[in-house]
This record gives sequence, structure tokens and C-alpha cells, in this order.
Amino acid sequence: MSDTPTVIEVDCTTGVQTERPMTADEIAAQKAQADAFAAQQAAQAEADAATAALKASAKAKLVAGQPLTAEEADTLVL
Repeated sequence: MSDTPTVIEVDCTTGVQTERPMTADEIAAQKAQADAFAAQQAAQAEADAATAALKASAKAKLVAGQPLTAEEADTLVL
């Protein structure tokens, strides 16, 4: 079996299925999409962690009776 990924093309008018190897451009486009998705997931994870840290800080300050920053207060408002 080849290391090159394959594509299955279906002609909807005739129902004919054709399996062919991906071109170099298709492989590059697929890799670019996967890299962009991974970067987006990493950015979302960082944003989630920052929000969790702000909420924890706000909760600790509320328990201690200290004033909150505007950013901490924004995380508590739903």
C-alpha cells in the first residue's frame, strides 16, 4: 500500500466512484488546514486557561474581601 493518501470522487449523475492518489497541492492544503486547526485549538485552550485563572483570582479576592479588577468582575457577570 502506498503512503500517499487517496481521494474518492463520486460522480453524482452516474454514480461512478473513482479512487485516486492525492496531488501534492491537495496534500499541502490538507496539512495547512490541519496546522491551522491545531493553532486555533491551542489559542482556545490558552483563552480558556486565562479565563479560569481570572475566575479563580476573582473568587479568592471575594472570599478575602478584596476589591476586584474590572477584568475579574467581567468574568463573573454572565
